[in-house]
Amino acid sequence: MRGYVAKVWLVNALARPVLGLLLVLVALAAGPTGAGAATQATKIFVLGDSLAAGYGVGPGKTFPEQLEAALAARGHSVRVVNGGVSGDTTAGGRARLGWALKDKPDAVIVELGGNDALRGLAPEATRRNLDDILARLCKAGIPALLAGWKSPRNLGPEYVRDFEAVFPALARKHGVLFYPFILDGVAMDPALNQADGIHPNAKGVARMVAGILPLVERLIAAAADGTGKARD
Repeated sequence: MRGYVAKVWLVNALARPVLGLLLVLVALAAGPTGAGAATQATKIFVLGDSLAAGYGVGPGKTFPEQLEAALAARGHSVRVVNGGVSGDTTAGGRARLGWALKDKPDAVIVELGGNDALRGLAPEATRRNLDDILARLCKAGIPALLAGWKSPRNLGPEYVRDFEAVFPALARKHGVLFYPFILDGVAMDPALNQADGIHPNAKGVARMVAGILPLVERLIAAAADGTGKARD
């Protein structure tokens, strides 16, 4: 009897590690479930200039960071990647788009053009650069949101007209979401800008986020449905 019990005990002892290993393999094959299953966050890349980079604002207060926090507060699982380079023009954004796409974003916010106007660059050059950026995003099936810009009035009415017409025309051409002016409600307000009168302070960035937030939610929806296009 003792021999029989000893044999049963030995078999069970040897079987337990094997059984445990089998359970682990089954769990891995089935994938994560329940509370451990994390939804893949939507990755939004902000291709921009100093407004995206966070010139003059503290940590946690940049446009991408405040946008991510605002979206999370509304229940979205997102990661907003800061692709801003201070002083960047549309030509610079166009040149580094390939690098941005290596990060495999689910959606892109294009926030470029302000430095083109500040430097008085030809509106046609701005148009060509943005046209190429949006065309490449569309070809890759990545939904985009284009943020527009206003031109300084001292460049003359013809320049203002031609420059500002670039953004809505390209948004229509490529069927992307369009926010007419990235500094809407912020520009010219001393309380929302830094001492230079150009760059928003943290409160100004919060105002930018509040304005563009509904369109970014539509951008997330476009990324989720896999069409690369936003639905009205």
